[in-house]
Amino acid sequence: MKSNILILTIIALGAFLSLSSFGIEQRGPKWEKLGTQKVNRGLDHDAIIVTAREGSFKKLKFIVKRSGINMHKLVVHLANGESQVVETRDNVARGGESRVIDLEGNNRIISKVDFWYDTKGGLLNDKAVIELWGRK
Repeated sequence: MKSNILILTIIALGAFLSLSSFGIEQRGPKWEKLGTQKVNRGLDHDAIIVTAREGSFKKLKFIVKRSGINMHKLVVHLANGESQVVETRDNVARGGESRVIDLEGNNRIISKVDFWYDTKGGLLNDKAVIELWGRK
């Protein structure tokens, strides 16, 4: 009887530790929406302005809604005057997202992100919407 209680206690403790460690992995830096831009059809260039109040970020990604796009490159402009060119060549379907983009350097307060793209076919009113997301 005592051995059964001991075994059940060990199993319950193991399950508790497993669940609590799972919860710890879920915490940490979350993705924050930095801005949205409705884009034109065809080959074009647009920008999303990011305010300094958003803070400093280590990673970026973009989510595409309503219509797919071919993202050619991004230029991330930092508050300290530096910029980072990211050749993406990402073909992102409607509802999809880009790969995670690691930003270089220490001071990563983003002031603006320029992006060059061309859009996929579809309905005339079905312009793509790009959401820029950052993670600290």
